[in-house]
Amino acid sequence: MRLSTKGRYAVTAMLDLAIHDRVGPVTLADISQCQGISLSYLEQLFAKLRKDSLVEGVRGPGGGYRLARPSDQISIAEIIHAVDEKVDVTRCGGHEDCQGGERCLTHELWKDLSQQLYDFLDGITLADLVDRPDVREIARRQDVRSQRDRAYMMLRSTAA
Repeated sequence: MRLSTKGRYAVTAMLDLAIHDRVGPVTLADISQCQGISLSYLEQLFAKLRKDSLVEGVRGPGGGYRLARPSDQISIAEIIHAVDEKVDVTRCGGHEDCQGGERCLTHELWKDLSQQLYDFLDGITLADLVDRPDVREIARRQDVRSQRDRAYMMLRSTAA
């Protein structure tokens, strides 16, 4: 199985959003800067994430995006699925036509592996990742480097 850039970036952006959700809406520009993902690519991904009700947009000053549900209710598999990725290691995409229009010798093996991968990713939520000390440390380092927390605090204090 090879997870494409689309799936990896969607999970990374959603994790960034989950980490910073406590301070309010997060702009795609902030995610772009901290995660090194192009803004136009993020816009495409967030259109799909919004369509699947994983994020919601907030308009106006201090606007951006926030999670549409609590982070402990959004699985990694949902995020990957929302951006049209599949967790499938079969050659045939699960159609059972892998060898000359018929099922190949190892089809069931790869189908079972695909299900295990899906179950694994479905069993991990954004909250699970946010709670990991290594993830929190990396997020802190990124925030310090980009002065993100300071900018958020200044924005929130002027809006109040």
